[in-house]
Amino acid sequence: MRSVNTGLRRRAAGVALAVLLAGALSGCVRAASSPSGAGQASKARQLTLVAFSIPEKAYKEIIPAFQEHWRNETGETVEFTVSYGGSSSQARAVVDGLEADVVHLAMAPDVERIAEAGLIEAGWQARFGGTGVPTTSLIVIGVRPGNPKSIDRWADVSRRGIGVVTPNPKTSGGAQWNLLAAWGSVAVAAGGSEDEAYEQVRSMYASTLVLDKNARDASNTFLLKGIGDAAVLWESDALIAQSEGTELEIVVPRDTILAETAVAVVDEYARKRGNVDVAKAFAEFLFTPQAQRAFAETGLRPVDQKVLAEYEQTYPLPEGRLFTIADLGGWSQVTPEFFGEGGIYSRIEADVAAER
Repeated sequence: MRSVNTGLRRRAAGVALAVLLAGALSGCVRAASSPSGAGQASKARQLTLVAFSIPEKAYKEIIPAFQEHWRNETGETVEFTVSYGGSSSQARAVVDGLEADVVHLAMAPDVERIAEAGLIEAGWQARFGGTGVPTTSLIVIGVRPGNPKSIDRWADVSRRGIGVVTPNPKTSGGAQWNLLAAWGSVAVAAGGSEDEAYEQVRSMYASTLVLDKNARDASNTFLLKGIGDAAVLWESDALIAQSEGTELEIVVPRDTILAETAVAVVDEYARKRGNVDVAKAFAEFLFTPQAQRAFAETGLRPVDQKVLAEYEQTYPLPEGRLFTIADLGGWSQVTPEFFGEGGIYSRIEADVAAER
């Protein structure tokens, strides 16, 4: 078990100023001089970012930093509209017509769903950062101060009498990582059977008191409403809560999964809106040291190894095995097996409903 590093607390004050300047959805928009130097104000570019809920705080720092960068590079002002929500729900909204220029979602399959709809060109994973992964996080367990229920591992979350809070895998990509963390701790790290992994995860959902629509709502249910004994959380949400003074202890299970987020330009919409250049520049900006530090200061693990080394006390490795989606067969296998029609989660959902 560990608590937030004090460095994150100290950095929070610096981040707060940027957050105040950024506002709820975007940074301050100012007219930029025309490239011709005629002194006439040019119309601001309009960029839409659709993201999952967890990086909202980071973007309140990153967006104004990019606005300044773009203005210095091009003389143009760029204004942002940002939508945050459950990753899978956000992907469906984009497919259904929400004209995002850039998406940052909790997992690759949500981006791939948009690509399958013909809105993102093939090979998107290699376009930014070489992998399309701008941040990572661990899946951890949040517990009450003093850990009164003695929760130290995934098996403890499945114990009878433990009230659990976790979001719904049908609406939240983050929640799918949560399920896979508990499953893989048995099937990957411990070498257990599929039946043993199924029973552990089924027991966890049988003990779940609230299935919120996204990770941020689930953390609020646990932290603000005081519901449950344990919350399955992204490390980022837990660290943000601690840095804001919330009484929360973080249990990093001995074995857990590395959650990898995904970013892409929505090519069809970006072309339609005349935003291909600025959308690509923004996605690339997420991999700069400046943006990577902003992610790190707000709870998400940077993928820039030099930046990550600066935060090694905040982001230690688990004591046991840190496994990945590849250890479970990759998304091409995991998505239909776990979350497709008639898949493992559907079976668990039916079993839990029958028990109740």
